[in-house]
Amino acid sequence: MSSEAATPASPRLVVGIDLGTTNSLAAIRAGKGARVLRDADGEPLIPSVVCFHPDGRTLVGREAKAERLTHPDRTVFSIKRLIGRSVHELGDEPKRLPYPIVAGERDLPRVRVGERQWSPEEISALILQRVKQTAEQALGQPVQHAVVTVPAWFDDAQRQATKDAAALAGLDCLRILNEPTAAALAYGIDGSKDGTALVYDLGGGTFDVSILRIDDGVFRVLSTSGDTHLGGDDFDELLGQRILAALPRVAGKAGALEDPYVLQAVRKAAESLKIKLSSAERADLQLDLGARGAVTLTVTRAEFEAAIAPLVQRTLDCVQRAVKDAGLRLEQIDDVVLVGGSTRVPMVRARLRGMLGKEPHTGVDPDLAVALGASIQADVLAGNDRSLLPLDVIPLSLGIETLGGAVQKLILRNSTIPTSVTEEFSTGVDNQTAVDLNVFQGERELAKDCRRLGHFKLRGIPPLPAGLPRIAVTFLVDADGVLRVTAREQRTGAEASIQIVPSFGLTRDEVRRMMLDSIENAQADYVAREAIDVRNKAEAMVRGTQKALALAELPPDQTYAVQKAVKALGKLLAANADAAALKQGCDDLTKVTATIADDVISAAVAKALREEQQGS
Repeated sequence: MSSEAATPASPRLVVGIDLGTTNSLAAIRAGKGARVLRDADGEPLIPSVVCFHPDGRTLVGREAKAERLTHPDRTVFSIKRLIGRSVHELGDEPKRLPYPIVAGERDLPRVRVGERQWSPEEISALILQRVKQTAEQALGQPVQHAVVTVPAWFDDAQRQATKDAAALAGLDCLRILNEPTAAALAYGIDGSKDGTALVYDLGGGTFDVSILRIDDGVFRVLSTSGDTHLGGDDFDELLGQRILAALPRVAGKAGALEDPYVLQAVRKAAESLKIKLSSAERADLQLDLGARGAVTLTVTRAEFEAAIAPLVQRTLDCVQRAVKDAGLRLEQIDDVVLVGGSTRVPMVRARLRGMLGKEPHTGVDPDLAVALGASIQADVLAGNDRSLLPLDVIPLSLGIETLGGAVQKLILRNSTIPTSVTEEFSTGVDNQTAVDLNVFQGERELAKDCRRLGHFKLRGIPPLPAGLPRIAVTFLVDADGVLRVTAREQRTGAEASIQIVPSFGLTRDEVRRMMLDSIENAQADYVAREAIDVRNKAEAMVRGTQKALALAELPPDQTYAVQKAVKALGKLLAANADAAALKQGCDDLTKVTATIADDVISAAVAKALREEQQGS
């Protein structure tokens, strides 16, 4: 062993990265302060734009953005709206983009540039590579580890695609962090003051709202809601439609809608109008498209706000839902945090202020907040700060299918992750030595109305009467949202498991539909679930009591009373009686067997175990 004094290990370098729809950037935390990492020109924001130049160069950031009118069909933007989704899920989105989208294998979207097709992950990786290079130049050392943020409402297909993009960029993504959680960290809601914060995150392509409880340095997400296909791009789209409508008829509007140059020019002009209307009551536009026509247009803020009002209302509906899911009232929110460049729109701030009755925090640039917060989480993961602990949630309930097609939920939606839940189940058929376990996600009571995530089989169950085997099923969701389901037979120790990504492949519309269906069908679901449960209970009671009578030595009067109740319940089952009648039949049987239950069960178990031992 060397006699030299050990030198303290250098702090681990982990950066926080906001991979945004419109702009991307990185930040780092040193000591107690977080700072964004700027390029040689002092700019923190890197436009999330990639241009595949005809001369073979691949341009990223401001250089690419400058080429969007020169090479409109080779300049890619808003790729975040495509990542982790299928072409079918995109709907009409490709028609509004100036660059061509084609369906690749498994219906995954690809951007066609010449003879080459690029996946959204590959294009996102090019953006992340530029962010990585900018960070390395600013820090003067290599960057390998990062925390990358995503919208809270991103499903796990989108999260996994983001992690894949980071890996392609040469980054080890230590954690996928929800953007609203990151923003709360950045806004100085740093754990020094306990309370409840609402984070309203309206970016270029996505919207999220999260309710967080801060308690002694622990950031616990109480609920989340949002829309992965709603943002500033949609505001631009509405203004773009106004501009296209003003094009002279001689230009041929049908052709204009398919002309990459026109689409890029109109999008650029629409974005400019939106920015002007954030500080002025009216904005003028003069757009010369050469042979394609020219547009002279004036748009007032009132006209713009009337157009975007339904979109803003959609965000406020999500706010209401998130507050309700958190078990709070609007007046119980202590802090309101704004994130994303689209929160600069005056109407957004005014509507949110009117709804919550308090002034939102504006102390941090909304374009920088997510990256700054990610850097704080990165510092925690680097082992440099253990005082803060952000805890996120899962968006939809998880459970297994039980006898009769019902779903037993083990982990409820908006449960904090990481989390683990264990419940005990049994068999429904005598001498059953294996069971199939089907894992479902959703809010409905029946398996047919939820989404199956996966299935596996547990073997090695001792051949006992139905209801006697003890099968412990454990659902474990880790900090990255990965689900592992384990089933273990308690007597033999036989075990089987499966690893699943919760909500894999769920689209925004599927999530919203599942949530709405659970509300609209709550009463019918409850009745259907109750009928299944009562019938299962009645059948088990009839089987169990008949076997118990064969084992137990009872006085004739008790035997007659039990047999009478069993026969009555059997008739109800045969006649497909309703739940109320079956429940009454179960209650009647329970009353006559209550005094002998312990003796009967003990005898049944003892006999079953003897038979098992003799068989072996």
